[in-house]
Amino acid sequence: MKREWVYGLHVIESLLKHAPERVLRIAVAKGREDSRLQSLIEQARAMGIAVEAVDRDRLSRRLGEVVHQGVAAEIRSAPPGDERALDARLDALEAPPFLLVLDGVQDPHNLGACLRSADAAGAHGVVVPRDRAARLTPAARKAASGAAETLPLFVVTNLARTLGRLRERGIWLHGLDVRGDSLLFEADLTGPVGLVLGAEGKGMRRLIREACDALHRLPMRGHVESLNVSATAAVALYEAVRQRIAVSRS
Repeated sequence: MKREWVYGLHVIESLLKHAPERVLRIAVAKGREDSRLQSLIEQARAMGIAVEAVDRDRLSRRLGEVVHQGVAAEIRSAPPGDERALDARLDALEAPPFLLVLDGVQDPHNLGACLRSADAAGAHGVVVPRDRAARLTPAARKAASGAAETLPLFVVTNLARTLGRLRERGIWLHGLDVRGDSLLFEADLTGPVGLVLGAEGKGMRRLIREACDALHRLPMRGHVESLNVSATAAVALYEAVRQRIAVSRS
């Protein structure tokens, strides 16, 4: 059984709510006594999870130079899903698939922020390649603010091949690219959809760009050429949400 330490109030609250069986013990920095943390401690103890008070410096040494908010947990690691898990997830859906695909995002904080936006928007999962991409590290979990414990993450061996299989399922792949042929807001995002974004700086790889059904851009009215990948993901996800709400009300 592989174990790891995670940190941050949102992360541990989400674990206690959605996967308490994975939490082995919780470490709390001495001297922190706010009501939110006390509620977390009481909840953990009621579940039979050990809670230990440790010096803040000791906690920092255990976790490294991170903003841990005075609380951490040792958990049983849960491996991300793979191609078969993605197929099973799609087979079980009763609504049109709504996916976020990230091609080689390198920064764990960006990965976490994308997971947070995807979860908030009601996406059914996030798909990433196995190689040359950020992993679900403790930093990514903290940036996800609890979403990493609720939203499925699928790590696939060959992203281009996976995109081809998604297209065979009737999922329309919309790529976000500064050289896109049309504005994102002109696209129909109401059906089975996969939003595809590239890595920081480089964007999508050629094969991934070619696997998309359409390429769109965001209107950039100022001096910057593009948004951060996590900001782009949030805009794209919520444009899809806006359209889907409008269809459901019509």
